[in-house]
Amino acid sequence: MGMTITEKILAAHADKDRVSPGEMVMARVDMALGNDITAPIAIEIFEKTDVRDVFDRERIALVPDHFAPNKDIKSAEQCKFMMDFARKHNITHYWEQGEMGIEHILLPEQGVVAPGDLVIGADSHTCTYGALGAFSTGVGSTDLAAAFITGKAWFLVPESMKFIYKGERNRWVYGKDLILFTIGRIGVDGALYKAMEFTGPAIEQLPMSDRFTMANMAIEAGGKNGIIAPDEVTEEFVKGRAERSYTLYRSDPDAGYAKEIELDVSGIEPQVAFPFLPENTRGISDVGEVKIDQVVIGACTNGHLEDMRIAASILKGKKVARYVRAIIIPGTRRIYMECLREGLIEAFMESGAIVSTPTCGPCLGGYMGVLAEGERCVATTNRNFVGRMGHPRSEVYLANPAVAAASAITGKISSPQELV
Repeated sequence: MGMTITEKILAAHADKDRVSPGEMVMARVDMALGNDITAPIAIEIFEKTDVRDVFDRERIALVPDHFAPNKDIKSAEQCKFMMDFARKHNITHYWEQGEMGIEHILLPEQGVVAPGDLVIGADSHTCTYGALGAFSTGVGSTDLAAAFITGKAWFLVPESMKFIYKGERNRWVYGKDLILFTIGRIGVDGALYKAMEFTGPAIEQLPMSDRFTMANMAIEAGGKNGIIAPDEVTEEFVKGRAERSYTLYRSDPDAGYAKEIELDVSGIEPQVAFPFLPENTRGISDVGEVKIDQVVIGACTNGHLEDMRIAASILKGKKVARYVRAIIIPGTRRIYMECLREGLIEAFMESGAIVSTPTCGPCLGGYMGVLAEGERCVATTNRNFVGRMGHPRSEVYLANPAVAAASAITGKISSPQELV
């Protein structure tokens, strides 16, 4: 029997000819990532050891993005602690706040992660990089500290689930809708500790931004990782970006899967995930009358330039509804600059929206959009758990950027088709 793309990457990094699901392996790490919340814990553990230096200063990435720009004294101390460590060890991939972005958009943009890589990060949405054909997964800060020392990590080789997407997408349907529909079908534990392999003609038609969105939310179905085999679209993205040589892996035709699921995307409309789980999905035509107080467009899930363009195409020439806050967060400095050049920032601000520097901010209830009791928010983020964006009796509804922008204008969850 052949191997899946996930198994091939793990085997290569464990210096084995092959691996099988359920096998424990020690594998080399191409990149170990920490942010301003998780890295300080790992650094504290690292500094309690007798190790004097990190395994490789070029294979560690430190990004201040969750509570940065610093929202208070504690977050300032967290960021400073991480910065001091980066300075002490001369970490190559450390970005100060004028250069940084949301980590899971920043690293692919900067060419720090590439196809065939094995990446760990002390953040659950590290699975984003699977869109490049890499094995990437979230770990705890203790595992990150161990990787700082050894450059390796333990892995239980996951079983793989194969998702085959066929048909033509309808207008206003994006990667966010495909993954929300999938999670709605299998549930938030439907791929528990599985590799979610996204395949099929409809995936091949997706731009990289939508692929990143799908891989990003594999964790919301319980997945160990999400992954898409690299193709011409992938190579066009990494060409001129990747700072290291890379390997393109694909699953063998006779690879074994725990389950294979076919989905016809032609029957999928824009999706909205109702509180308080990403599996509580409904098509936009079944949403009903849901009035809102806030819209957030951004996050590691949908803060790409393409997402900004989609939102601007809806908001341009229109006004955000009275008593609604619309917060737009470009994913990186480079994306922000391109939004300026294309006139998107002007369109956002003339509509009455707020434009923020890149930050995770409101996604985790950090700042830049925390909800009060009873408030409702439509967000392009990835989680809508109880209290995720603020008060435990607030509500978050997950949607794509077009639905979020349309909802900002109408003051209720709405289809963009209503405004076109």
